[in-house]
Amino acid sequence: MVPYLNEYFLAAEVEPKTMDRLWAEGWRHFGEYFFRYSQTGSHTVLPLRVRLAGFVLRRSQQRVLKKNQDIQVKLQPAFVNAQVEALFARHKTRFSHSIPKSIYNFISRHPAHIPCRCHSLTLHHQGRLVGISYLDEGAQATSSVYQCFDPDLSRRSLGILMILHSILLSRAWGKAYYYPGYAYLEPSEYDYKKRLGALEYFDWQGNWLSFEDNPALTHPRPDLALE
Repeated sequence: MVPYLNEYFLAAEVEPKTMDRLWAEGWRHFGEYFFRYSQTGSHTVLPLRVRLAGFVLRRSQQRVLKKNQDIQVKLQPAFVNAQVEALFARHKTRFSHSIPKSIYNFISRHPAHIPCRCHSLTLHHQGRLVGISYLDEGAQATSSVYQCFDPDLSRRSLGILMILHSILLSRAWGKAYYYPGYAYLEPSEYDYKKRLGALEYFDWQGNWLSFEDNPALTHPRPDLALE
């Protein structure tokens, strides 16, 4: 059985090694608000991470990269400007419920360094901003905080594209792990994270285990659950 956890704290300045430890304990953050919870409603929360040394691009991922060769990718200290806010406004039209009011629901007013070092990975098409991802950097790991993209280009799989570039960048930096955020044990809109490859999941009891080796995750059935 998964133990019930629902915890939070506030922090404005966190060292890289501490960020590594927090991610490894199942913590996430939006701005200065740090949280972890093992259940939400009827769903069991499944923290995931990619073992970067073992990551190999799948054919579907190679296709995403190939069809977006005309997209310009930039990396700079995390920021928000008028273009980003306009992109966020377009992005949130994809949702019919739990619609966020502001991008600052997810990042601080000074996202490049509060609460930790953070980068903006941006996508540009024909000179226009079409995607942005906020990528935290720790000592040995990275973590995606939030990303948004232009829904008019949804066929390009820009969300997956930003994750793939985050993984490749993190590996180039010599990191050990990339954290894509929470998914659920049960089927959900976050299942795309379960298809990244070289995955581990957190069992909420201090252990990171191979995702691919657990049939309850790779071939889910109602009678199988996390042990």
